[in-house]
Amino acid sequence: MRMTISLGRRKVNRSFAGNLSMFLLLAAFGAFMALPLVYAINNAFKPLDEIFMFPPTLFVRNPTFNNFIELVNLLSTSWVPFSRYIFNTVFITGMGILGHVVLASAAAYPLAKHRFPGKNLMFQVVVLSLMFTPAVTSIPNYMIMSWLGWVDTYWAVIVPAFAYSLGLYLMKQFMEQIPDALLEAAKIDGASEYRIFWTIVMPNVKPAWLTLIILLFQMLWGSDGNGFIYSEQLKSLHYAANQIILGGISRAGAGAAVALILMSVPIALFVLSQSRIIETMATSGMKE
Repeated sequence: MRMTISLGRRKVNRSFAGNLSMFLLLAAFGAFMALPLVYAINNAFKPLDEIFMFPPTLFVRNPTFNNFIELVNLLSTSWVPFSRYIFNTVFITGMGILGHVVLASAAAYPLAKHRFPGKNLMFQVVVLSLMFTPAVTSIPNYMIMSWLGWVDTYWAVIVPAFAYSLGLYLMKQFMEQIPDALLEAAKIDGASEYRIFWTIVMPNVKPAWLTLIILLFQMLWGSDGNGFIYSEQLKSLHYAANQIILGGISRAGAGAAVALILMSVPIALFVLSQSRIIETMATSGMKE
């Protein structure tokens, strides 16, 4: 039994045994990549003696909810309400994502669909900025936030997220795939640039900005504002989790529970939007 797959002018003949071998290989790689997640889930339900067992076990033997009960007790004794940490994280993440998606999309549209002097130079600067890690720009960022008087405020974390160059690059490359004829037809019908941007361009690049939301969410959700935020009332959920984890061996169970809670939110968001992300990757190389 053979299957013939047409790829343009080339044809790939693949037998049933070949398909089965490919499936088993991909399944093995998938299972290997899932091991850290499986370990984290099981670790959250392990008693202390199993957490420190050597050699460590992958699956829990005597599951318990004591780690989560201990976590609730620790959070109830904090002088800053746990809901405050949640609000800080949600506010910083939401504002950072909203601001960056709007600014990156608005900046990417003229770079992708308009001609003006210095266009290529500006895009080359954006590409060059992808080479620099956040650690390289941390000192300039702190100086700028200090001059603006935003140190120890939410904006010290939110505003730098607006300048996430990967988002601008992604949106620009995806907007180039929109046919120019579609935009010209809208202009002939009397649509303004703003209307074209919001009603034609943005809906057509929905997979791209959904992918951007995932990337920004992962970055901001795990941010603790270290170096910018000093007030306890403004600290994030990730900071509170680190304080629990650093509490010593006796808090290892609560640390495992809070690690599972923190990682579950980004994973859930990714699962809900994975089809759009796959669509973005599948069409990223297409041209008009």
